[in-house]
Amino acid sequence: MNFTETEEQRDLRAAVARLGGRYGFGYANERARRREPLRELWLEAGKLGFVGVNLPLEYGGGGAGMYELAIVQEELSATGCGLLMLVVSPAICGTVIARFGTPDQKQRWLPGIADGSSIMAFGITETEAGSNAHRISTTARRDGGDWLLSGSKVFISGVDQADHVLIVSRTEDTRTGRLKPVLFAVPTDAPGFSFRPIDMDVVMPDRQFGLFLDEVRLPAEALIGEEDAALGQLFAGLNPERIMASALAVGMGRYALGRAVGYANERRVFGGVPIATHQGIAHPLAQNKIELELARLMMQKAAGLYDSGDDAGAAEAANMAKYAAAEASIRAVDQALQTLGGNGLASEYGLASLLAAARVARIAPVSREMVLNFVAQSSLGMPKSY
Repeated sequence: MNFTETEEQRDLRAAVARLGGRYGFGYANERARRREPLRELWLEAGKLGFVGVNLPLEYGGGGAGMYELAIVQEELSATGCGLLMLVVSPAICGTVIARFGTPDQKQRWLPGIADGSSIMAFGITETEAGSNAHRISTTARRDGGDWLLSGSKVFISGVDQADHVLIVSRTEDTRTGRLKPVLFAVPTDAPGFSFRPIDMDVVMPDRQFGLFLDEVRLPAEALIGEEDAALGQLFAGLNPERIMASALAVGMGRYALGRAVGYANERRVFGGVPIATHQGIAHPLAQNKIELELARLMMQKAAGLYDSGDDAGAAEAANMAKYAAAEASIRAVDQALQTLGGNGLASEYGLASLLAAARVARIAPVSREMVLNFVAQSSLGMPKSY
């Protein structure tokens, strides 16, 4: 595996950085405080081909992979305006449809997802199930040629921006009576489908919602992929989710580190020299740089494995990348605040609001503890603890 980026990848990174630089943290923070999505940035990124860079060429995408989409996310985040819905719409939903959808489904949804004109949210989490996806209770049952979907979801991102939600539900196996996972694309204006925002203290432009499905009637073509193969299809979308969450966290850490280094090089207190000359300032920031680079390497490994078709290898690397990126980002933001002192809490420096935002990566899309469970069991061969 070669981590020396191609000329095309370097050009993509530079182009996205230029786009992010024209919007930046000020734009994102203003919208976040008004709880408004970064719509202008999203649409421009879509027109430039960045949103759908991982999707097939024949459906309007860039024909590249998760590596390139992670570049887009990382560079936007590093300029202070990461796009959470990149994790959801092209990475999870677009990937699942591209890999498992019928030709008609691909033609229906992928072009809009690719150019950003259509957004698909993703609904898996439930109040009672939490991290245990095997306890999902949202259930689909047949009614003639249709499906009837009932249940609820919680902490679902960007439903107000989406025209469809890819819902993880269950159907009953008539042979065994057991419930098995299945995926449906549900229109947000479907009768019986409703949602309401969840009040959050985290300052983010993308809102979280609770979903309610009351006998939502869906046609047969709303079923994505095969009814009997949804578990594999589900994890085909969750590995990209972890890769993209890693990219978001690495970029946020880079943004915070950049602000801290710039301040430390300019701020003069004792002896008229920049505070960056003091090892008490310089060494922690150097450590942040090392940790972010290590997290990025694991993210790149995960993306490379995924793009090569190694789903099992990508699962291990993606979980490790997500863990490492979350920890590195949290430490970078915290150290940036410490470097700026009281100024780190001032709105003009744009760091204090990142403290809670960075902390999200330790919880979502999968908690640190569940990643450690996965590594202990899958990588180390230790017995299951839950």
